[in-house]
Amino acid sequence: MSADGSADGPGTVVVLAGGLSHERDVSLRSGRRVGQALRSQGLDVLEADVDSALLPRLAELGRVVVFPVLHGEAGEDGALREVLALLEVPFVGSVGAASRVAFDKSIATTVVAEAGLRTPAQVALPHEIFRELGAAALVAALGDQIGFPMMVKPSRGGSALGCSKVSSAAELPSAMVGAYAYGAVAVVEEFVEGTEVTVAVVDRGAGPTALPAVEIRPDSGVYDYTARYTAGATRFLCPAELDPEVATRIADLALQVHEELGLRDLSRTDLIIDASGEPVFLEVNVAPGMTETSAVPLAIEAAGWSLGKMCADLVRVAAGRPVLPPRRALDPRGL
Repeated sequence: MSADGSADGPGTVVVLAGGLSHERDVSLRSGRRVGQALRSQGLDVLEADVDSALLPRLAELGRVVVFPVLHGEAGEDGALREVLALLEVPFVGSVGAASRVAFDKSIATTVVAEAGLRTPAQVALPHEIFRELGAAALVAALGDQIGFPMMVKPSRGGSALGCSKVSSAAELPSAMVGAYAYGAVAVVEEFVEGTEVTVAVVDRGAGPTALPAVEIRPDSGVYDYTARYTAGATRFLCPAELDPEVATRIADLALQVHEELGLRDLSRTDLIIDASGEPVFLEVNVAPGMTETSAVPLAIEAAGWSLGKMCADLVRVAAGRPVLPPRRALDPRGL
C-alpha cells in the first residue's frame, strides 16, 4: 500500500532541480523545499539534477512521477517536458507545447492580448536586428512608440535576470545589452505604474483554483533578482490589500491566462494593478519558485493548505492521467 492510500501509488517522486540555466541556484533551493514537503506526506522522494544520468535513473526506478522545479531554459521552455512525454514518464505541470508558449514573453503576451486581456504595449527585438539596424535609430523609435519609462527584459527567462527599468533614451542601449546577455531576443514594453501582485493557479484534480493574491512591495522599489531572493528585501502581503472586486478580477484574469495558454496543474501570473484598478498582465510562470522567499508558498498558506499536501495532490493527479506523446499532446482530442 502506498503513502497516498492506493495499491499502485505514484512510486518514486523525482524532484528535478538545478539544471544549467542562470537560475540554477534558485531552482536548487526550490527543489529542496518541494522534496521536504513531499517527504512530509510519506512519499518516496529522489532529488535529481538534469544530467546524463537522469534518463537511465528514471528507467531503473520503474514507476515514477517527475516533479520539475527547473527554472529558466530547459526547465520552462518545454524541451524537457517533451522528452518526459516521449518516454511516457508522468510529470507534474504543463505539457511542452504550452510551456514553450508561456516561457516566451513576446509570444505569451500576444496570446493573452488576443484573448481580450490588457497587456503592456510591447516590441520584441532580436539581437541581430538591434545590431544591424543601429541602436540610435531604434532608440528614437522605441521612445516615440513605447515612451519613457519603459521596461527592457529578455524574452525568454525568469527571476528578473536581465530586466531593467529605463527612464531615458540614454539608458536604453545598456539596458538592451543587459537583456541580450540572457537571450537572443529582448522585449521592450510600456512601464505600467501601480501595485504589483502575483496570483497562483492550482488544479488538484477538481479544476483550476486561484489562490489568494500576493502583493509585492520591494524595499528598493524594484522587484529584481536581489529583491526576490534576499530574505527581508521585499515585503509580501497575502492576501493582498485590495478591494474585493479587484481581487475577484485578478483571480479571474489568472484563471483565464491559465486556460488560454493551455496550462495545467500549477501556474503563477504576474500583473500590475494600475491607478484605475485595472489589472494588466505582465507574464506567466509554469514552474514558479518554491523557496522561502517565493510568493506561491505564501499563497498556499493563506489558502489554508499545506505545501506538502498540495504537492502530493499534484503528484497524485499526474500519476493518474495518461501520458501523451508530444505530438498528440498538442491536440486535446488526442488526434
